[in-house]
Formats: sequence, structure tokens, C-alpha cells
Amino acid sequence: MSAQPIPGRVTAAAEGDVVVFLIGMRINRWRAVRHWMPAFLAMPRMLKELSRDENSGLLGHRLLSGGPRDFGVVQYWESREKLLAYAADRSKEHHPAWAAFNRRARGSEGKVGIWHETYVVPAGSYESIYSGMPEHGLGKAYGVEPVARRGERAAERLASAGSRAHEAGA
Repeated sequence: MSAQPIPGRVTAAAEGDVVVFLIGMRINRWRAVRHWMPAFLAMPRMLKELSRDENSGLLGHRLLSGGPRDFGVVQYWESREKLLAYAADRSKEHHPAWAAFNRRARGSEGKVGIWHETYVVPAGSYESIYSGMPEHGLGKAYGVEPVARRGERAAERLASAGSRAHEAGA
């Protein structure tokens, strides 16, 4: 069952800084299954673990596909500190998956590639709009509110977010 579109125009109800983490993999050699399959299977385990823990800091995620070889995930995090804490926690799924990948990578000769990018977007430097969409992306991670609360145009929403950050002493 798919989510129902939200009537009207809405924007993400995010306040303050937003942490966006992009992570993915590329299968460079299909026959090298033992090199790419463990990385491919590790991400769903990590997302499940994070989603079960309300204090993990993961606010939401969305799977991406860049074609038959490229897979990725956009993740929205409560803070940079919680993202880094998860990555460093030896008792969580990430640490053993990362260690195993590094061991296999030594002899993989580029059979699988991985990447990640982390963005800490300051308050006042992001805006969003959703029209005829179910909750999506930043709006799904933070919830949505009517566009009119933050401005009808992107420039107004950015200015509104900047003034809210300034008022808060950011």
C-alpha cells in the first residue's frame, strides 16, 4: 500500500541544522559476488537496526538506484554527533561490516566500490516544497507543515529559515 499524497503545498518542518548522509556502492564486476554481496546485504541490516532504536538519531531514509550497478541511501540524521557515534560503535552492525569490507577490499582490485558523503546543512541554508506528494525526503524525516507558514516562494522560505536561526542565536 502506498502513502497517500498530501493535498496542497507543504514544506519540511525542520528546524536548525540538518544532517544528510549519502552512502552507496557500485558493483564493478558482477562475477565477484563474494566481494560485493556482503556490502549489499549489510546496509539493510544497519537500517533495520537504526530504525528499531528511537535514540539512534536516524530520522529517515530513502533508497536510491542509479541503474543496475549503483545503489545508495539518503539518510537524514538528528545530529552529526549521533551519526558519528553510530559509525564508531563497535557493538552495532556498522563496525563489523566496515571491518569486513576493508579486509575484502585489500584483494578486490576494484571489484566493488563504495562511497559516502556527509552534509551538515546550517539552518537557513535549506528549503523544500512538496505538492501532490506523500511525505518525502526531508519532509518525511521531519514532518511537514503548510508552505504559507514559511513563505510561498523558495526565497521567502530560505529567508524565513535564516531569520528563525538568527532569532534562536544560531
